[in-house]
Amino acid sequence: MSAPPSPNPLHGVEVLLFDVFGTVVDWRSSVTKELENLGKRYSLNDSPQDWLAFANEWRKGYMENTRRIAEGGEGTNDVDVMHREILDSMLSSPRWSHIGEALTEEKARVELNLVWHRLDAWPDTLPGLHALKKHLIIATLSNGNVRLLVDMAKHAGLPWDAVFSSALWGVYKPNPLAYASALHHLSIVPNKEGTTKAAMVAAHLFDLRAAKKAGMRTVYVRRPGEDAGLSDEDRKRLSGLGGGDVDGVDVVVSDFMELARLFGDSE
Repeated sequence: MSAPPSPNPLHGVEVLLFDVFGTVVDWRSSVTKELENLGKRYSLNDSPQDWLAFANEWRKGYMENTRRIAEGGEGTNDVDVMHREILDSMLSSPRWSHIGEALTEEKARVELNLVWHRLDAWPDTLPGLHALKKHLIIATLSNGNVRLLVDMAKHAGLPWDAVFSSALWGVYKPNPLAYASALHHLSIVPNKEGTTKAAMVAAHLFDLRAAKKAGMRTVYVRRPGEDAGLSDEDRKRLSGLGGGDVDGVDVVVSDFMELARLFGDSE
C-alpha cells in the first residue's frame, strides 16, 4: 500500500534554484537610487519620477532582448554588453540625451553600467536564504553573467551554494536548455512521473512555467512591481484575492521567510 501524498507540494525537494533580478534583489530601488545620486553629481534637474522611468526603460529593454534571444533571435549572450547597448541607445534618445551629454567620459558610462552588479536585496532575502540554506542547496539560475552574480552576492551578502548563469550554456531563460543544464550539473534527474527534487523560485510566471516543463516544482514570490504582463485573472489568484490555481505554480509565498517555514524553519 502506497503512502498518502504529502500536503506540502515541496515535499522531497533538495535544491532551490532562484531567479535573481526582482526575486532576490530589488533592482528598481537600487538602480533608481544610483541614478538619483548621479543626477546630483552632475547637477541634473531630473525628478525622482524621471529616474524611476529611466530605470524601468532600461530594464524593459533587457527583458525584451533576453526573451527575443531566448526564442532564437540574434544578439549578445553577455548581459553587461546588452545593458551597455541599451544604455547608450537611451542616452542618445530625445528623452535622455541631456544625460548622455553629461556622461561624455567612457569611465562614467562604464561605472553606471555596473550598477546591475550592485543591487540590494529585499529585506527578507538574507534571513530567508540563511534559513533555507540550513535544509537545502540554494543556487542561482539567472540570466546575469557569472561575474555579475558573484559581484552581486558579495555586495549584498547572498549566501549561495552555487552560482548558475544561463550564459554558461549560451542561452537566456526561458530557453529550456538553461533549466535542464542546471539540473544536470546538480545531479538532479526526473523520477518516473517526470518531476525532480528541485524547485524554481521566481517572481515571474514565465520563468516558473518554463521550469515546470523541465520537471521542477515551482514557487512564486510576490514582489512589488514584478510580472507586469500578468492577466487579470492570474494577478488576482497570485495575490490571494481570487480562487483557483495558477497554471505552472505549485506554491505562492509573500517572502522567503514564508518559504523557509514550508521546510520546517520556524525562526
